[in-house]
Amino acid sequence: MDEVFISINVKRHYLWQAVDQDGEVVDVYLQVKRDGAATKRFFRRLLNRHGDGPRKILTDKLRSYGVAHRELIPEALHSTKVYENNRAEQSHESTRMREWGMRKFKSAWQAQQFLTAHAAISNVFNVGRHLIRAETFGHLREGAFAEWKRAVA
Repeated sequence: MDEVFISINVKRHYLWQAVDQDGEVVDVYLQVKRDGAATKRFFRRLLNRHGDGPRKILTDKLRSYGVAHRELIPEALHSTKVYENNRAEQSHESTRMREWGMRKFKSAWQAQQFLTAHAAISNVFNVGRHLIRAETFGHLREGAFAEWKRAVA
């Protein structure tokens, strides 16, 4: 899990992202605050949408992660080692590029809607190429483009 700030109408918002072990974005949530209550809201959202809690949580050293971890999922391991949450940090890169290309978001609602859709679509198209054979990769690409054609038709 990781958070990054984005500016919407000159006001700072925090974009929270949860990424699984394969680098796929699990959930995206936009909030105005970055305190313990905001972190607990994000954790509750994840737990409600995905059922069972994770076995291990990798975060940076933001103290509000510890608060939410202790109160909501104390049985999970919590690691804050340096460089362990690089997958989550890398997942923000596409958001930054889209934000720059769109010349900033105009409202928090628009940003939440766009980022949720963008995360789902990028998970379909960004397959870990190094993890699968070329033949399987080709079949997955064909399936992804067929899914895309059905979605936009």
